[in-house]
Amino acid sequence: MKENLQKILQARVYEVAKETPLEKANNLSKRLNNNIFLKREDLQDVFSFKIRGAFNKMRNLSREKLKKGVITSSAGNHAQGVALSAIKLKSKATILMPITTPLVKIKAVKELQAEVILFGENYDESYLEALRLSKERDLTFIHPFDDIEVIAGQGTIAVEIVSQLGNPPDCIYVAVGGGGLIAGILTYIKNLWPKTKIIGVEPEDADAMSKSLKANKIIELENVGLFADGVAVKKVGKLTFEITKKYVDKIITVNNDEICAAIKDVFEETRSILEPAGALSIAGMKKDIIEEKYMELNLVAIACGANMNFERLRFVAERAELGEYKEAMLAVEIPEKAGSLIDLCKLLKERNLTEFSYRMSNSQNAQIFIGLQVNGLEDKALLIEEFNESKYKYIDISNDELSKNHLRHMVGGRLPSGFTNSNNNNLIEILYRFEFPERPGALMKFLKSMKPDWSISVFHYRNHGADVGRIVIGVLIKQNYIEDWYKFVNDLGYKYWDESNNKTYKLFLGASN
Repeated sequence: MKENLQKILQARVYEVAKETPLEKANNLSKRLNNNIFLKREDLQDVFSFKIRGAFNKMRNLSREKLKKGVITSSAGNHAQGVALSAIKLKSKATILMPITTPLVKIKAVKELQAEVILFGENYDESYLEALRLSKERDLTFIHPFDDIEVIAGQGTIAVEIVSQLGNPPDCIYVAVGGGGLIAGILTYIKNLWPKTKIIGVEPEDADAMSKSLKANKIIELENVGLFADGVAVKKVGKLTFEITKKYVDKIITVNNDEICAAIKDVFEETRSILEPAGALSIAGMKKDIIEEKYMELNLVAIACGANMNFERLRFVAERAELGEYKEAMLAVEIPEKAGSLIDLCKLLKERNLTEFSYRMSNSQNAQIFIGLQVNGLEDKALLIEEFNESKYKYIDISNDELSKNHLRHMVGGRLPSGFTNSNNNNLIEILYRFEFPERPGALMKFLKSMKPDWSISVFHYRNHGADVGRIVIGVLIKQNYIEDWYKFVNDLGYKYWDESNNKTYKLFLGASN
């Protein structure tokens, strides 16, 4: 501990990094009834804290190693840190980046004179290729997180927090990917302010540290979500795991909607736009405040990055209301008769509609897709209570991914029942949802992998300008060929979900009766 603490105090980062402000978030503080401070690492020249660890590691390399050059793997922020450090130290940088990396990060690295090699679907695949090339080309590998000099560089953030705040805060919230940032924060803060809680935050679909701590050993995830690409790591570092296991108070996981809401919060507070990984700590802090019922505490969240593709803002804006519990989505059944819509609107009273889609289901009933503004969880609970007391059948679909990503944009036609009866070769309709790395040709690869005799009955594709494409597909297939379909989806290698029994799908898009 003392040795690592000394390395933080001796870290040489300020030749390229700068001391970032610790700002009081007045609006958030007022709304959440706590004193909230944002450590603005998004204001670094490379818009991320990663410059600290990268430079500190490279500043400690010999002149000979710098002359030969360095190599690393990164989804973008560490890459920019290594590339800028190479310029400052008159070295040459080679960067392996996943093919899913947002274009804004790729361009930024190339502009810093680094050689960029796109390889692999995620960080872990590009990491293995970078290790191979480092041996082949005799280049020094700069690890993004599992290196004591890198950890020490990130730990300088904690030194600044101590100096800027003066008194120990109650909690510090830290985004967790591979664990380099939280390891540095823990090493310094737990030595100076041991009573301050250090709380890590991970996405629900990239929770390698959380799962590893629960298992008391490093767990490698089978798949990682790519929305928060800066923390999309299948396996945490050995060193970072040991430090985190020893000192962290707890790890919180948040979903993508909660991350989007946090991005919006910071924009409204500062007029700056954080990337998903950069807003992770704020999302976790908000969730922790609600769950633990914190009041009038001093809380610090590290806003750790702002390398955001502009095109992704469409998705962020769409999902932020759900993440902030300001929108509820319901599927409601009403009688197919005159005056039914008016009766439903009477129940909704003065609530603002965000979406309203109508589809006749049969001669007796109609299905309505409704989006409604609500004011937080309590107001949503009140809305649900009103529907429970009403005569209407409904389903709360606010947390249904199929509905949020696809069905709300495609409520409409139905498959005629005759297509799936026994007189049509025992065809059944199956519905699957896929995510795949967004790159040229990815959609075509998907379609070409399908058997030509499979008939597509439903198809919806959305590209949010993000690093992942989303498809929902319905296929008419003979019962005795279903095993071929299972083999297809497993061999494809993309994340998938069977939505064939999704209630909302059956309501709006299933075969007519």
